[in-house]
Amino acid sequence: MATKGDFTQNLGKVYGIYTGGFIGFTIILAILEQMGVPDRIIGYAFVAVTIGVYAMIGILSRTVQVSEYYVAGRRVPALYNGMATAADWMSAASFIGMAGTLYASGYNGLAFVLGWTGGYVLVAVLLAPYLRKFGQFTVPDFLGTRYDGHTPRLIGIVVLMMCSFTYVVAQVTGAGIIASRFLAIPFEIGIFVGLLGILVCSMLGGMRAVTWTQVAQYIILIIAYLIPIVLMSAQLTGVPIPQLMYGYALQDIEQIEPSLGVTVGHVTAFARDGDMLNFFSLVLCLMVGTAALPHVLMRFFTTPSVREARSSVGWSLLFIFLLYFSAPAYAAFAKLEVYTNVIGQPIASLPEWVSIWSEIGLLSIKDLNGDGLLQLAEFTINNDAIVLATPEIAGLPYVIAGLVSAGGLAAALSTADGLLLAIANALSHDVYYKMIDPKASSSRRLIVARVLLVVVAGFAAYVASFKPAGILSMVAWAFSIAASGLFPALVMGVWWKRTTKVGACAGMLAGLGVCLLYLAGTQWYGMGLWFGVKNISAGLFGIPVGFAVTYVVSLMTREPSQDMQDFVEFVRVPSARLAESNPYAQGLKA
Repeated sequence: MATKGDFTQNLGKVYGIYTGGFIGFTIILAILEQMGVPDRIIGYAFVAVTIGVYAMIGILSRTVQVSEYYVAGRRVPALYNGMATAADWMSAASFIGMAGTLYASGYNGLAFVLGWTGGYVLVAVLLAPYLRKFGQFTVPDFLGTRYDGHTPRLIGIVVLMMCSFTYVVAQVTGAGIIASRFLAIPFEIGIFVGLLGILVCSMLGGMRAVTWTQVAQYIILIIAYLIPIVLMSAQLTGVPIPQLMYGYALQDIEQIEPSLGVTVGHVTAFARDGDMLNFFSLVLCLMVGTAALPHVLMRFFTTPSVREARSSVGWSLLFIFLLYFSAPAYAAFAKLEVYTNVIGQPIASLPEWVSIWSEIGLLSIKDLNGDGLLQLAEFTINNDAIVLATPEIAGLPYVIAGLVSAGGLAAALSTADGLLLAIANALSHDVYYKMIDPKASSSRRLIVARVLLVVVAGFAAYVASFKPAGILSMVAWAFSIAASGLFPALVMGVWWKRTTKVGACAGMLAGLGVCLLYLAGTQWYGMGLWFGVKNISAGLFGIPVGFAVTYVVSLMTREPSQDMQDFVEFVRVPSARLAESNPYAQGLKA
């Protein structure tokens, strides 16, 4: 597909046909369901066809050119880069976990919405256009060039590995949940099915294949996310605009909860002592972490120009907004459906989906009082199951549940592709090529990148099989790690010419160290919380330490060369002219 010279001139037509084909495929499956085709066949069809399409794009986009593998040849228009970035960004945490968290936590869960969308403002204002103008391939590449040495590059790689690996384990977990439910296979096998889908997208074509695959994945995930809540909104309120109508669902929930024994609603819970601190701490960590995630920043290295990098951030925000604006509606309608269709029903006559989700381990029902009727206290559903199970809870056709599974799989695969590529590229480009074998041929570098991609993916699947934590918790940890270890060095590297190599290295190590100490100590070693801050906001302590240490140590050490200071000043000038003429960017074509 991407091998044709005029491909980028026909993107609208190509993806228009693709979107129409997917909608037509869904309609055909809906007809087949009405004709009596078993649910399992429909589930298999959704998973197989969507992964097959991604694999086809990956194969057609295969490349043997290093620039194509790392940065997609830097020919991705802003609109499509924005769509790919949105897919790269809206992981299983956004698609699967966010509405589930809003379902369970109410207003407290809005921290994820505010933090993740607000983070893109920081990306647009502080980093994206300047990193693109700098002319490097990866975030460690920027650190190695800006701070003139392998030490900052190596520290950047360590932080990248930690945050990206934690993040990718969450994505593989999400893929495993979906595969296990809709292919009727054990979770431990499902994660490797999802892993196969990840690898066929990214291994052959690198960033080029991942870019065009992520555009396709965004189309599927946004269709899959919106259709169920549009149907539920029409079903419950008569108006198919869920973003405007879910307030009615909240009113109904508020009236029902007292009869179910709910004494503390979400508004009251939001105002409790400590919650406000945790709320805004999480918003801050997610915003700053967004602006420091290597796989997100890497997307802006693929645009044709600095102007396109700025525009693609705007498009990204629009495409992300479509889902995030809808997540509260998903949570509200899901909770109302549970209250009205599940709670109070005879346990013996509950529908089949209850036993299926129970077997996966994401739902639990216990008849505590022995009356045979399901009470709210006897019903426990994992946050990660809310989005996937709601179509069945609401009594929608199974084809809608299959559609949601395809969307969730697209979200998990798209982000996992970007994360694995960021890890493999950092190891192959920044470690192998820049530090071990600078004379390595292009073919050898690509072989190393692909082998490392498979190895890291396999290890991520192995770790995910142990279910170390919930999807959203693992993702939040990744954000705090990135925010503490990378954000100060990146921002000060662009905005303070006086930042030195030693200062940046010390700041990265100090910020990362404090973050990991708090995260690991409170999670696994019984350490008490500092000021009541939960460990998903560990970056609250690592970020200021990183900035402070970088600033103080930079003042105590020799300032960067005049050439580098001039280059940094040039990068900050609002101009579409790239930095290729500078000695620090020679050989890195835009």
